Amino acid sequence: MSFRFLLPAFFIIFSLHAQNDDLLKATTIPLELMIKSNAVVRFDNSNIEVKAHDRYIYNRKRIVTVFNEKGISDQGTYVFYDSYVKINTLEARIYNKNGNEIKKFKKNDFEDASAVSGGTLYSDDRVKYLDYTPISYPYTIVFELEVDYRSTAFFPQWRPLEGFYVSTENSEYKIVNNSGITLRIKTKNFEDYNIEKHSDLHYSATHLSSLRPEAYSPSFKTFAPILRVAMTDFEMNGVRGVNNNWEDFGKWMHDELLTGTEVLPENVKVEIKNLTKDANTDIEKAKIVYNYMQNKTRYISVQVGIGGWKPMLAEDVERLGYGDCKGLSNYTKALLDEAGVKSHYAVIYGDRDLVSIDKEFSTTEGNHVVLYVPNNDEGVWLECTSQTNPFGFIASFTDDRDALLITPEGGKIVHTTIYTAQENLKTTNAEVSLTKDGAITADVVIQTQGYQYALHEGVQNKPLRDQKLALSDYWSYINNLSVESISYDNNKEQIVFTENTAVVSPRYATKTGKRLLFHPNAFNRVTKIPTRYKNRSLDFEIERGTTDKDEYTITIDPSLEIEAVPNDISIENQFGSYQFSIEKISDHKLRYKRQFIRNKGHFPKEDYAKFRDFITSVVKHDNSKIVCISTN
Repeated sequence: MSFRFLLPAFFIIFSLHAQNDDLLKATTIPLELMIKSNAVVRFDNSNIEVKAHDRYIYNRKRIVTVFNEKGISDQGTYVFYDSYVKINTLEARIYNKNGNEIKKFKKNDFEDASAVSGGTLYSDDRVKYLDYTPISYPYTIVFELEVDYRSTAFFPQWRPLEGFYVSTENSEYKIVNNSGITLRIKTKNFEDYNIEKHSDLHYSATHLSSLRPEAYSPSFKTFAPILRVAMTDFEMNGVRGVNNNWEDFGKWMHDELLTGTEVLPENVKVEIKNLTKDANTDIEKAKIVYNYMQNKTRYISVQVGIGGWKPMLAEDVERLGYGDCKGLSNYTKALLDEAGVKSHYAVIYGDRDLVSIDKEFSTTEGNHVVLYVPNNDEGVWLECTSQTNPFGFIASFTDDRDALLITPEGGKIVHTTIYTAQENLKTTNAEVSLTKDGAITADVVIQTQGYQYALHEGVQNKPLRDQKLALSDYWSYINNLSVESISYDNNKEQIVFTENTAVVSPRYATKTGKRLLFHPNAFNRVTKIPTRYKNRSLDFEIERGTTDKDEYTITIDPSLEIEAVPNDISIENQFGSYQFSIEKISDHKLRYKRQFIRNKGHFPKEDYAKFRDFITSVVKHDNSKIVCISTN
């Protein structure tokens, strides 16, 4: 062969090698990708070969430049595994800012640990991760991985933009399907990003600049690009299934994961029947059973059994007195079955943020299990991991989102309870006395319901010192606050939490010569104005509406005369409403009333300035002062 025919191949190889070397140097990163970035993904190539319904090989090469300590978590140098996952290749190399190699890690150099928290009793899941402490910034890390998966229910996703403050220079995702099995693909939020589709199973992205979080911005996952894959014929740890839709997936879960797990000891069956025999309705029976479960069990995470998705046997939960969300929900369902009450196991995302199961794309998702009891048009949702939750109360962790019901006929998507702004109610009433020296004493009663109940309930279980600290933090704007007494009433039947507090502030009002200036809104003041943005990038969201109602009776020392009182205020717009008024009951007694409603909603970024103006007005009027003058 002539030498001249080797030249093109030589230059191609040389060019690829030079390009790879450039990715190791921090100085070659485009400036626009460095702005607002803790790290830049220089190159991320994922190749997946699907071999059969129960096997795929995952290869990944990843190059990331890290600029600071916050960017270390964006390295992505970890892999989860269990007995159905074999790690063939795992290595990493570290380069300094000039692209010179300074350290190399082989598979045995990676840390190996349980993949779950310390609160988990049993778990099959483990993780290998790189524990590297950098000696200087920036540095670049090359991570290479090959994994053989013998369970295909969990398929690698592609997120070309990985999180806030992380840019992506090059990212590629490719599947080679040699199995003959249909793969279902769903892409979301691709239209606003520089993503190229090469085929149904091959995508790439280049030059995606980082995003920074903004006040009230939605969850990153709701607007970032993502590609998800599901096999229509799959296997989870030796159990085969079909997944064309949620009905299929739910049917598989019911038949393969739940059937046979609900058997209870005979003595428990008899006990449940006796406890519920006089109840007149299914809901009355369900309340008795829920209380029985809460008194007999406690939550402990148990992540074993068919990928951590199969619950413990109901009889084991009964015998041991503990279980995880799966085991406790399944146990409660078994108890309800004995009481003749129909219920359904339900897979859901548990989170303070509103995260839904994707109702349009069935795949293995969710991080929590609850129980659903049908009740005419509105069912009752039961959180079985809590020993204190009121019956049917789910605000703050599983409210207002789509969940997957597992029924004998198959899976069904159902939306959980939505708590309206009127239901998410906080009322604050107070009897306040103002002395001539500017001190106040007050008896304060705070009642919360709905989502606001979830924010307040639980404080009564803390030590007294922590209870007082919580109040001091809640009323941090009150000078020298002293909490004299606290008592609580948790009405779980009505789901109302009441806090009774006596407080003193020796220097609440500001003294100016013969005048005292004091804020009538002492106990529910909005103090923070949302951040101003010259050019906002993201839409904004109020996930839950709330209502605050306040009424204080203020008794003023007889030696003081009321000189000036703020005018009444009423504001209403798309974001909510705000009103306050001050009524003169007598020469030395005032009644302050306030109502602040925040509306739930998703709003375009163009409306953020109006929203900020609204909250700014609330802060301003909450900070209004009454002026008194000494008559002595």
